[in-house]
Amino acid sequence: MKSKEKIYKRKLDKAKISTCSIMGVNIAAIDMDWLLEYTEKNIKALSGDYMCVSNVHTTVTSYEDHEYCAVQNGGIMAIPDGGPLSSVGRKRGYSRMNRTTGPSYMGEIFKVSAEKGYRHYFYGSTEETLKRLNSSLLEQYLGLQIVGMYSPPFRPMTEEEDAAIVNRINETEPDFVWVGLGAPKQEKWMSEHQGKVKGFMVGVGAGFDYFAGNIDRAPDWMQKRNLEWVYRLVQDPKRLFKRYMITNTKFIWNAVVRGK
Repeated sequence: MKSKEKIYKRKLDKAKISTCSIMGVNIAAIDMDWLLEYTEKNIKALSGDYMCVSNVHTTVTSYEDHEYCAVQNGGIMAIPDGGPLSSVGRKRGYSRMNRTTGPSYMGEIFKVSAEKGYRHYFYGSTEETLKRLNSSLLEQYLGLQIVGMYSPPFRPMTEEEDAAIVNRINETEPDFVWVGLGAPKQEKWMSEHQGKVKGFMVGVGAGFDYFAGNIDRAPDWMQKRNLEWVYRLVQDPKRLFKRYMITNTKFIWNAVVRGK
């Protein structure tokens, strides 16, 4: 991705968010309660900004790609979706730093959406998954306002197409724009549309598939022990085995052993 000059003027002060630098990525030293309270207090001011849901894979990728690292650090915050990130943070003195996963954050937001009047737009995945997602969410969360869904083409969009979808999203006036393109594509998309898209953009990766019922989340006991990656590996070994072997090794060497 070519570097570009940022025009976006942030409405909130990032300096007030405590962070722990892990391999160059400023991971928010927070827990879910803090994040939910912060979201509720600032949802209107967060419009146009984005949040990265960071894990071992995105952190290692950022360490090796300076432009992508800038994207990770360019939003309002990067939350510790991966358990190893929060574990490293606590060892470095950030006692309140706990795992805050994208799907868990989505679920907590959905629970209070009818009461708060939150409006949701979903960008990414396939038409089939979006249909399942729509049905599943409306069944689970009564009163949830889904104001739009869009499955982008599996090719670069023209400037005209991109402008059209931005207008389409903005016309719905969403509070949240959930982006499910997978990393690093979703983070780059959010960075490129920072200040252009109305609503708080959150890159949630497999979150669409979880809520659509395409894949299952690991049991709570595995999540609490930082073993959700094992559960996902069993579900999709062909795609994830090489990634986990390489990125986990690099993370342990750089973040744990070398203290990067």
